[in-house]
Amino acid sequence: MVATSGPVDRDRLAAGVEILRSWGLDVVTGEHIGDTHPTLGHLAGTDADRAADFQQAWLDPTVSAVICARGGYGVQRMVDLLDWDTMRAAPPTLLVGFSDITVLHEAVGTRLGLPTLYGPMGSAASFLADRPTAEHLRRTLFEPDTTTLLTSPSAEALVPGRAHGTTAGGCLALLATERGTPTARPSYAGTILLLEDVNDHPYQLDRSLTQLLRSGALDGVAGIALGSWEGCGPLDRVRAVMADRLAPLGVPVVWELGFGHGPSSLTVPLGLPATLDADAGTLTLDVPALTDRTVLAGGHQ
Repeated sequence: MVATSGPVDRDRLAAGVEILRSWGLDVVTGEHIGDTHPTLGHLAGTDADRAADFQQAWLDPTVSAVICARGGYGVQRMVDLLDWDTMRAAPPTLLVGFSDITVLHEAVGTRLGLPTLYGPMGSAASFLADRPTAEHLRRTLFEPDTTTLLTSPSAEALVPGRAHGTTAGGCLALLATERGTPTARPSYAGTILLLEDVNDHPYQLDRSLTQLLRSGALDGVAGIALGSWEGCGPLDRVRAVMADRLAPLGVPVVWELGFGHGPSSLTVPLGLPATLDADAGTLTLDVPALTDRTVLAGGHQ
């Protein structure tokens, strides 16, 4: 477990480690996981140290998965310090996290061609307080055949229809601010794009969606699955923004699939083929996220 973004609360970290160890996992924490940047209190240590911890964990042949401790902000400051050529030559490793970790999901997917898990972080409130959130991650890791169908009680069609594509995406604000950077994918054409966010007003969500639309990133997208919008204001206003900006694309859109910053959330694999059925409110993976507890990477297992 490593800190790639904001400072980590030690008590919450200890609680998260205990949960992971209860699953039979041997949890090792990064050298700088308890650090705080010397002058910028919103960062967990220096950019170089956060990058070094992540890369060291990724390259360690005894490590099967790198779980980020928390989000916040900071990945965009360290992602370009990683040696992607060296990481590409290493055995496949699994990345787990959400929110600010969106940037790493995109980079690992586009530069290494590996699937990742958009799921709870080791000290996230939902992981510690909500048993179904932790249990869904556990089953995705150890019983992946049981988590190929993703849905929630609130899932429904914002735009009806059915589409097939490769899952991608994450936190809306991060995807928008990534445009024009070295780690931004050129286009989401052919993808089932996942979008969620936290604490952004409806006009800010509008701005992020408009940035994606104006940049051409959404040209050719196959379908869109929307997650939680915790702290983003009245849901009817959020829904109106989503309908206004996304419906003209003419692709299926599911409202509230159940992933993201909400008090309870699903783990969603990214980089895998899947079918989005807006009318049924489901996302169904063609293959499990893991096979025999090894990472799927194209034909390489």
